[in-house]
This record gives sequence, structure tokens and C-alpha cells, in this order.
Amino acid sequence: MIDDSLMRFEEKVSYSLRSLYKKYGYLPYKMSKFEEYELYIRNKDFLVSDRVIAFNDTNGKLMALKPDVTLSIIKAGEDIKGVKQKVFYNENVYRVSESTHRFKEIMQTGLECIGDIDIYDIYEVITLAARSLAEISDDFYIEISNMDIVYFVISSVCDDKKFVSQVLKCISQKNAHDLKKICEEYSVEFGGYKKISSLISLYGEMGEVIEKIKEISDIPQTGDLITLSNLLCNTSLSERIKFDFSALNDINYYNGFVFRGFVKDVFCSVLSGGQYDNMMKKMNRKSSAVGFALYLDRIDDLNRQMPEFDVDYLLIYDNSTDVLKLSNKVNEITASGFTVSTQKSIPGKLRYKELIDLTKEG
Repeated sequence: MIDDSLMRFEEKVSYSLRSLYKKYGYLPYKMSKFEEYELYIRNKDFLVSDRVIAFNDTNGKLMALKPDVTLSIIKAGEDIKGVKQKVFYNENVYRVSESTHRFKEIMQTGLECIGDIDIYDIYEVITLAARSLAEISDDFYIEISNMDIVYFVISSVCDDKKFVSQVLKCISQKNAHDLKKICEEYSVEFGGYKKISSLISLYGEMGEVIEKIKEISDIPQTGDLITLSNLLCNTSLSERIKFDFSALNDINYYNGFVFRGFVKDVFCSVLSGGQYDNMMKKMNRKSSAVGFALYLDRIDDLNRQMPEFDVDYLLIYDNSTDVLKLSNKVNEITASGFTVSTQKSIPGKLRYKELIDLTKEG
């Protein structure tokens, strides 16, 4: 039996999530801690941080401690028509810590669904993302956007690549002021500006947002949005899920539905995911893909309760103590379900409930 009192909060979450993902047919995925450095340099914009720990292998090839898991899964997979690769992982990655700004070994959990995916797979992944957050906190929410819808609205006004890139940045930052300046620079008519700027305020209940989208223009991808909304509204977690069309990822890697998750008392997102067909194409894969990563380092301080004592008993002995008597006492304490630390003197910082002195003087 596992004593979960010995586990950190992030370890407890990771353990429970493995059981959740296996119920839906996701298989555990293991990989090496190392990957070719070039893989990350080519796709640095896809990474949470572009700072990578690199070293020379014995054959002279430049390697890296992996800062990401998804890229390795894409690289190792293969395209089989009609088949989906459904995997989950619980791996250590190596990134710069947001708190210390130094490299840190971070436990990351996530899952990927790669292959001939459809709207059901997207729904399933988002549902599992929501249930993952529910394992962390009762107070959480997920924001969902759709890159294809946002791109369609922007490009229908002006399809200049630089314009699209700048506008996407403004929308993700909810920056209406700079958005207006960019539209003026590209001679976009006021009606076009209003259409694009409306994306910034597209946030709220799924049904309400869909009605607002219908008012913008005739968008082909609205059908998938309605289907996904109907599926999610049929779950017990629907009140925790919102549409937010300022929640965007890099269009060079992501397409379709993207999402991010938050929990109370953590200032940034703890979960990020979405469809990344464009990433697949960049790596010469023909399949579609959707997945998410849960950043466990961001939740490690949640529900952290320091125990009042380090051990139940502190047992002091010396060279004159009968070793058999010492051993029997330790066995008696541990057999009763208590903890004990045997020492020859009292450690200054050790917190204990009761002291047992087996020395001659004691």
C-alpha cells in the first residue's frame, strides 16, 4: 500500500491521472532523457522556453536534455491510415524555472492523440484536460478558442501574412489600441476593424459566444464549434468551460481548437493544449494531432501543508546501549504505525513528539 503522506502534491496528482488516462485507452509512453539538440532549435517557438541544456555525446553529436515531450512523440511515431496513437506520459523535462530563473528538473504530465482524429477525439481530450484540473482543485476553468475561426476572420479582412501575425498578437494580448493602429496602417476599413476587434471580447458561456460569432460573418468552422459545445454541455464540468477567442497559440504550429487551463491561487495557466496539425506538417507527418500538457511545477505549492512534526519518536542511544534492546524498541514503534528516528544526540532542527532515551544516563 502506498503511503500518500510521503508524496508531494504534484506526485499525488500524477499518480491519479495515470489511472484516469488509462480508462480512455491512453497507453503510457516512455522515452530517453536525451534528444538531438537540432530538434529543439528547429522548433524553438513551439517550446515553453527556448533555453535548452546541451552537451556533446561521445560521438561528437550535440544532444540536449529534453525540455519537451510532444516533439519526441511526433518524431518517433508513424502515420497509419485509420489508426490513432493514444499515449500519455509522466516525464521529467528540463527548463528554466519561473520562480528561480535557473534550470530545473520538472515533472510534466500530458497526453497526445495522433492519427485520424475527429471532433470526438477533440472533445475527449478537452474533457480529460478538464478532469485533470479537477484532480488539482475544485476551483478551475478552461478557456477554448479556435485558431481556424480567428484566422478566417482576420484573413477575410486582409490576408497579408505580416498583418495576420501582428493582429493575432494584439488579440492574444487584448490590445485594441494597437490593433486599431495596425488596421489603419494597412488601410483596413472601419467595418473590417470592428469585425476583427470583436474577437477580443468573444469570451463567456459557450452558447452565448456562438451566437456572437454568427453575428460577425458566415464562418465555415462554426459547425464544429457548435458540435463541440453540445458535447461539452453534456458533461458535469461544463460550467467550468468557457470560450475565449483571445486564447491563441502560434499559428505556425497550431490550428483548430486550442485551450488552456487555470486553477485558483496560481497566477498563470497550468495546462495548455490544442490541435497541432501544422507542427505535424513541419515534421513531415501526415496525421492530425491534439493533446495537452499539465505543468506540475506550477501546482507544487498548492495544498502544501507542513506537518507539525518530522517524526513521532526520537530515540537516543549510545555505545553502551544494548543493540538488541534498541532494535526491539524500533520494531515496536514502527509496528504500531509510528515513525522513529534513532540518533546519538538530539538534532537541532528535528521536530519530534516524544523523546525516548536509551543511554546509560537516560
